[in-house]
Amino acid sequence: MAEAMPIRVLLADDHPVVREGLSAMLESAEGITVVGQAVSGEEAVVQAAALRPDIALLDLRMGRMDGVEATGQILRQVPGCKVVIVTTYEDDADILRAVEAGAAGYLLKGSSRQELIDAVHTAARGETVLTPSLAGKLFRSRVADPSPLSGRECEVLRLVGRGLTNAEIGAELFVSEATVKTYLLRSFRKLGVSDRTAAVMTAMERGLLS
Repeated sequence: MAEAMPIRVLLADDHPVVREGLSAMLESAEGITVVGQAVSGEEAVVQAAALRPDIALLDLRMGRMDGVEATGQILRQVPGCKVVIVTTYEDDADILRAVEAGAAGYLLKGSSRQELIDAVHTAARGETVLTPSLAGKLFRSRVADPSPLSGRECEVLRLVGRGLTNAEIGAELFVSEATVKTYLLRSFRKLGVSDRTAAVMTAMERGLLS
């Protein structure tokens, strides 16, 4: 049996100590290799286009081009790349900006080595990464949204219930993964939940997916 290819990761952070720390943690994990390091959003975009990484871990705030803007540019140039924002900031608006720009998730720099490694593997599988403390903070603040689920949001949840990944749902509905993530986030907000499984179960209990 052929050996699985390692997950290729690009790191971008304007603090060298942070970059080296993240790199050391990831390089110590089996099945992950760091292929590049960038000191700015602009450099991250250039390196992503050249290196074609599987995952880009981007700092949120890096001077002129922040991680959210870099996310959009990277995904346009390297559609197969998954972007995870790694930052010290926990602002709800920043989280939404990042995910709606197409990021696969949002992770705090205080996360453990195992959480970082798990996040890379989760993103590589096409799933959304969100530190539990951030998920609770984000969705508790939006739990009161009384809007009903749209037809497309229900359709996305039906496909989640069938076990499809975001990428597979996007292909099924002819939309981008970023659009699928946006539908899911809106569904979570309306249903008052913080993950895919809970969204499907809650929607089913309310008779929304029949």
